[in-house]
Amino acid sequence: MAGDEAFRREIREWLADNLTDEVRGAGGPGRENEAFPQRLAFARRLAAAGWTTLAWPVGHGGRGASLAQQVIFHEEYARSGAPSRVDHIGTTMVGPTLMELGSPEQQRRFLPALASVDELWCQGYSEPGAGSDLAGVTTRARLDGDAWVLTGQKVWTSLAHVADWCFVLARTSPPDEGGPRHRGLSYLLVPMRQPGVTVRPIRQLTGDSEFNEVFFDDARTSRDLVVGRPGEGWRVAMATLAYERGAATVGQQIGFQRDLDDLVALARGNGAAADPHLRSRLARASVDLTVLRSHTLRTLSLETPPQANPSVVKLLWTRWRQGLGELAMDVLACGAPAADTERWQRLFLFSRADTIYGGSNEIQRGIVAERVLGLPRGDRR
Repeated sequence: MAGDEAFRREIREWLADNLTDEVRGAGGPGRENEAFPQRLAFARRLAAAGWTTLAWPVGHGGRGASLAQQVIFHEEYARSGAPSRVDHIGTTMVGPTLMELGSPEQQRRFLPALASVDELWCQGYSEPGAGSDLAGVTTRARLDGDAWVLTGQKVWTSLAHVADWCFVLARTSPPDEGGPRHRGLSYLLVPMRQPGVTVRPIRQLTGDSEFNEVFFDDARTSRDLVVGRPGEGWRVAMATLAYERGAATVGQQIGFQRDLDDLVALARGNGAAADPHLRSRLARASVDLTVLRSHTLRTLSLETPPQANPSVVKLLWTRWRQGLGELAMDVLACGAPAADTERWQRLFLFSRADTIYGGSNEIQRGIVAERVLGLPRGDRR
């Protein structure tokens, strides 16, 4: 449509005018600490131009963009080499959750700062004994007058060391005797910069430390900073996860295509493309990525996507990206060291975590088995 093409030109021209070499290509999986102050400044320029809240309703300070325009934005953003977003947890997860389920007071308090990227957020879900099995969280929160008091530990908390706030899934009451474990959980908004909150970085295979442990030792948050009613945290947490995997996945796939194109060029340059087995694997990677993109665009266009679609998409892309990392190692082994060997090694190492974070693939397969295939539910009490 003519309007969409005009929109594409608008974002393309804005990026050309505002994207600088100091942030171009910075950040991304395994590199989230890279050029962080510069990326934050760029995110605030995006916000001032109205791009960070593109999908938000106009009534909440957004642009009310159509799905087609959201897809166009993420395509052009990725193609331009713009940096990994530092605000994505806030603007794509917390903001939409508050618009759907937050109180008017919570919306007035938090949405403007989310839109302007003046406050950064992190996610307090996983724990040492409850990773993908979120119903098993043991972090507790009790009421003490007008405040919730939190005690417990979260782990694998991305960007907690720079976050101002954390949305925390905590147990505020025990589940019913013999009932589902997720009952009694609440979704709390907790300030990070206070006594009682300790953040410890976790060193990864890549040598970076973008993940953290977070300890709550009688940390406090206001009584009214529970989203939904106390005990409804599971419903709110699932709503947040649904927002995590939206139109932005299209931009992620543009990045995947760039990686694949660069790996093909490397294979041609170092002689790996002469190996028929490697050629076949490169071709297979191209076909699988095309299928993934087609599936994503088709399901995004549906008014009501299949319930388990986020799980299907995660299974597809994590398998694909891990396979690309393994293929990159085999391509590198066929010739002299490449100038960007470190890039491919980092991809291989970090992609080992792809099937774990954001809900492990074992959990995703269980969701598909139950909700798509109709297989019997296991006992999760």
